[in-house]
Amino acid sequence: MSKRSYDSSAHEKRISKYRVNDDDLFEYVLRVAILSHVIQPKASNHNANTCEVKEKEHHSKFSGAISNSIVSIGDIFKDLRDGSKSVKFPEKLLKVLEQRLQNIAMGKDAAYSDQLTRRTMAVFYGQFMGDPFRRQMKENRSIEELILMFAAQATSVLRKEPTLADDGWKVEVNNQIAQFVRMLRDCLKTLSHVSPELNSRLDMYHAKLAPPQSSNDSGYDSASASRDRGDSISTQPSISQGISDMSFVMIVARLFKIPESSMQSEVDRLRKTCTEKAAVTDLKTCLKNINAGAPFPGRREDFSSDVAWNHWRTQETSILSQLMVAMMSLNPELAKSMPSDNGSIYSASGTRPISIDSPGGAKRHTSIGSRQSFFGATDEGEENDGDEGDSDEEIRVGHNFTFIPPNPKKFYKRLVEYCLVADLEFMFSPEVDDADEVPLSILSPPHVELINECAMRWRINHTYRATCFLDQIKQLYERSDVPMECIPEALQGITKLLQDIEIDKWPIHDSELLASIYGGLYNIFLSSLYHAMDALPNLKVSVVQPYLTILDQVRESGLIERFEADISTRLSDLTTRIQDVSVQYYQEKMRSLQASPGVNRALPLLLMTDELEKAAKQLDKRFPDPLIGVVDLVSLVVEAQVPLFISELQNSSKRLYESSMNGPTPDVPIQDIFSLYRRTQALLSMYKAFVPQGQLEFDLGQFFMPYVHQWLIDTDNKTGQWVQAAIAADKFEAENTEGHSASIVDIFDSLRSPISFLQDLEWSDEYQEARFFTSISKTISKAIEQYCRSVEELFMTEMFPRPTDYLQPQKSSAWLEKAKLLATTGEKKVEPFNFRPESCVKLNNVEAARKLLDNLYNQMQVDKVADTIANHGPPVPDKNERPRFLFAVKIVMAEDLIPLDSSPSSLLDTFVTLSDEAGNRLVKTRTIYESLNPRWEETHDISVDKPLWLMCSIRDRALVGQHDVVGRSFICLNPKEFGDFLTHDVWLNLENANHGHQGKVLLRISMEGEKDDVQFYFGRAFRFLKRSEGDMMRIFIDKMSPYIRQSLSRPILKTLIKAGSLGLDYNRALGNVTALYRSALGSNASEVQIPLPQNEKSRVRPEELSDVEIERAIVPLFDYFDANLHILNTYLSETAKDMVMMRVWKEILVIIEGLLIPPLSKLSSDMKPLSDKEVDIVFKWLKFLRDYFYAEGEGVSLEKLQNQKYRDVVSIRLYYDWHTDTLMEECVRAMQQSLREAVPVKKRVKSVYNQRNLGTIKERKKVKKEEKEVSNGETIMRILRMRPNTQEFIAQQLEMMATVQAEREHAQADKVQRRSQRPRQAEIPEVPALPSATS
Repeated sequence: MSKRSYDSSAHEKRISKYRVNDDDLFEYVLRVAILSHVIQPKASNHNANTCEVKEKEHHSKFSGAISNSIVSIGDIFKDLRDGSKSVKFPEKLLKVLEQRLQNIAMGKDAAYSDQLTRRTMAVFYGQFMGDPFRRQMKENRSIEELILMFAAQATSVLRKEPTLADDGWKVEVNNQIAQFVRMLRDCLKTLSHVSPELNSRLDMYHAKLAPPQSSNDSGYDSASASRDRGDSISTQPSISQGISDMSFVMIVARLFKIPESSMQSEVDRLRKTCTEKAAVTDLKTCLKNINAGAPFPGRREDFSSDVAWNHWRTQETSILSQLMVAMMSLNPELAKSMPSDNGSIYSASGTRPISIDSPGGAKRHTSIGSRQSFFGATDEGEENDGDEGDSDEEIRVGHNFTFIPPNPKKFYKRLVEYCLVADLEFMFSPEVDDADEVPLSILSPPHVELINECAMRWRINHTYRATCFLDQIKQLYERSDVPMECIPEALQGITKLLQDIEIDKWPIHDSELLASIYGGLYNIFLSSLYHAMDALPNLKVSVVQPYLTILDQVRESGLIERFEADISTRLSDLTTRIQDVSVQYYQEKMRSLQASPGVNRALPLLLMTDELEKAAKQLDKRFPDPLIGVVDLVSLVVEAQVPLFISELQNSSKRLYESSMNGPTPDVPIQDIFSLYRRTQALLSMYKAFVPQGQLEFDLGQFFMPYVHQWLIDTDNKTGQWVQAAIAADKFEAENTEGHSASIVDIFDSLRSPISFLQDLEWSDEYQEARFFTSISKTISKAIEQYCRSVEELFMTEMFPRPTDYLQPQKSSAWLEKAKLLATTGEKKVEPFNFRPESCVKLNNVEAARKLLDNLYNQMQVDKVADTIANHGPPVPDKNERPRFLFAVKIVMAEDLIPLDSSPSSLLDTFVTLSDEAGNRLVKTRTIYESLNPRWEETHDISVDKPLWLMCSIRDRALVGQHDVVGRSFICLNPKEFGDFLTHDVWLNLENANHGHQGKVLLRISMEGEKDDVQFYFGRAFRFLKRSEGDMMRIFIDKMSPYIRQSLSRPILKTLIKAGSLGLDYNRALGNVTALYRSALGSNASEVQIPLPQNEKSRVRPEELSDVEIERAIVPLFDYFDANLHILNTYLSETAKDMVMMRVWKEILVIIEGLLIPPLSKLSSDMKPLSDKEVDIVFKWLKFLRDYFYAEGEGVSLEKLQNQKYRDVVSIRLYYDWHTDTLMEECVRAMQQSLREAVPVKKRVKSVYNQRNLGTIKERKKVKKEEKEVSNGETIMRILRMRPNTQEFIAQQLEMMATVQAEREHAQADKVQRRSQRPRQAEIPEVPALPSATS
């Protein structure tokens, strides 16, 4: 169109290539704009100066008011309620209406300045603002109910108005209701997406309510009165024909950039074409096309089902009927052109006629005169002629329209595009400030109104309107002309529409178009999501959330299933992209870390694990759910990166190992290796959690096992240093009430550290972890053994100081002087030994070590570790390695040692050594002083893998020079001989090259298989501690024993009997003893006091010494106890103190027993029996000592003091005076009784496993305590040794006992061997030749 050459080049560039001709678009849009002005009621000026005109005007007003009174409002809405579905108004209307009513009530709206109108509006505004009213309106959103509410308020207000006489208030009510309806129509024009049906209804309501006189707002003048009455009012039309009064025309002019002058010409050109009659004809044509099945506006083929077709047809015919009724209501002359017979509008079914004047069109009122057309009045004849030519029969089926373009949807799409481009240009123009808000719909309100008007006249479905708008926004977004926020806004329109009309009821073309658009959107935003993945792993939710929201909405619609194959491909591309970006990020990060300076090759790997875990946790927190329901972002990232790290770790295996082993300070510290293990373990756990179906072939335990083994070796090597350092730094001073020093705590802290370290590793393989703990337990056992030996050496140095290194401090005390006075002339005096606090602390350390070791046992869960190895270990392969065996060799005692000099009174200070074939000393006992029958009672462990010859040497200790050899013998530790795992008593005859036979020594030997087992190692550690404790305890007793033995000796007895009484006060002496004991041991008044039994009171003879005299002889011993027990009480722990006291008491009982009878042996004894007086003195000593230790209930309990040994000693008195024959008979009877009672055979040796923790040790003590007591036969035989001619009897009895015991042991051994059926072990080598006895 040449006259419209005003478009700029920029405007043309924004227009789509595929387009409707702009001239044609302008033509049809302008027609709709003109029609909108034609059918809009216009106010006309009238001449009211004459009385006749006023009278006629009043008559017209009154007549209209009666015919259109307030009562008719219910009739207007009745048919709609009964028939058509109610159309809801938009929610935003309430907000706009509220502001409009407020402005009217406050007088700010000039169009509603009438006082009555303002008053009515104000009253309705008050009701409108109430919560119940607003709640009700929001719930139903019915426009009819809103109008009725206003009508009720207007009636209530105007009926009371005094200025309105007679029925004048009714006229005013109609006027104000009409104004309210018009105001609602104006408010809706400011909103978008308003239903055309709602606009049509409001137009119809306004036309019916407006009174038919010149003062109404209909836009038509009354030309004449009713023909029946013959009254008429002559007026001249004064309708403006200028485009400035045509709002839509001006919108079109601005849209197409047409000058007003040119636009006026265009309007004048189309004036005769764009008539109301032509509009009604278009509507009637649409109805006829529907019934005839024409392509436009729709037919059955356009829908997928009969339900959808019937739904659309019912709705469309209803809307068309309403539009025609509304237009005919505005101009009743239009209805005259329809004959009464066939002037009907077909219903949705096409069979039932609907009267145009029924709602679909109001009933004709005879009071309404004819109306002039927009462009001038015609006479009645012309109108009739025109009506005749416009009957229904002449309306042709097809696309014969005045206002509807040839292809309405294409024209509508072009119009929307044109409006969007125009509004975008305006938004980017200088007239719009950057701070101004612009709608996300882009379209301005005038353009929205124009588009809606065209859509209504062109019969564009709502489904196509929303879909077309979404399509246009999508295209603009693709060209980057609009922001992404516009897409959700357009999608919102689709969502609302789908809530009202299911997709199944849409026209096929519209649903397919929407599916195509959705597919395009899905593709677009999937591509955006694809490129957003470049930010991984630092991707933020805010970046992709808009894409995800749109993608989820599109996916949930179900319309893109037809593109499933293409979408699957795109999703596969997205997945690949995520993994590619993850791999690229990993590679770049790893190169960056490896490029950093430093020799620690583990550091880049450690830092990489931190990066991977941090990134995974961050992504999991930001994206807990899969993207668009199928893309698990965290899983894909982890699946791509963790295998790369594992591969890098495997490639670095050799370099890592070499760098961690290159010297005392390796390039890669072992701590970093284990940190890498933990981090790798965490990554594998994360991989398993996020990628449950993933297959990652990597044995974590196998990879890091060499490092653990090396760490175990290093730990084992360092343990000795820990022990030495702890002992060197220890001053052996008690640090707490338990009495132990710092070294034992430091050592166990060091031992606890590797256990905690292994536990913190959380090793994946339980069996491997159990093997690690077994290795640690072996290290612990070695550390305990080393500590025991070191502490024992220090202890022995303190207990046996060399004269040059240490001089025993001698105190000038009363008890020492008394001891010197009482010592017999010519006999060797025993110097009393004072104990040092440091020695007590060392014993406390050993006792504390047992508790701490038990804590380690529990911490390591040793029993669980042993079960794991037993139940989950791999099958044991055939090994050629020799098994190892652990021998427990107890050096018990020696008998009949011969002094090396010729003096008959000479005694020996002996100790025992065991040496191997090469002369290496394996065992050394403590020294027993001044005895020819020493008892060492020491046990030592010797581990062998083949038969081993040992040389047992007894030496006489010399203060200066070499120790003399008393005698030697040999014993072979052959596993075959001790395979029954029972204890064997072996007597070795001692030989001396110079002196021949030198007595014999008793070794108690047992064997058990040495195993690489965690319980075995803990058992050995406990046994080391127990033996050290026992050895140190014996040293304490050995140091006290000589003085006790000297104080309770036969020479003292003889001296006491010869010397007579010294006049000591017994009560005072006993009181002093009790007080000293209390100060030494501490008092405990809560203990029960047990009085001495009556049957144990001494026999009283007139010639006997008094108790005071008898007690005086051992007062130096009590003083010695007071001095030393005070030290022990102060520095020993409670447990150690109790053990020492019981050991001292046991030693006293042994010494008392030794005073009365000799030891059991088949050899004759030169010991003479004591006299009755001497026996009485000895038992009084025993009573005094028992009372001393009991201390009136504050010392040791009577239950412990009067133990089995005590009862055995007391029983000596019973048999001591018996005749020899009677004793022999009693001995035989006792021996036969013991045989009948089936004394159990010797039990298996006390195994290491029975001592693996404090619980098993206590259990074994309990069982041992319950064993049957020994009979009195041995006591009788010991008494018989002092009688003449009894040696042969004693030898027979001992031989009989040995024979019976041997038979039972043999039977038990056979039984055990049959039950065990142990698999044949590796061959044990033959026993080597006996080594030569070289000194």
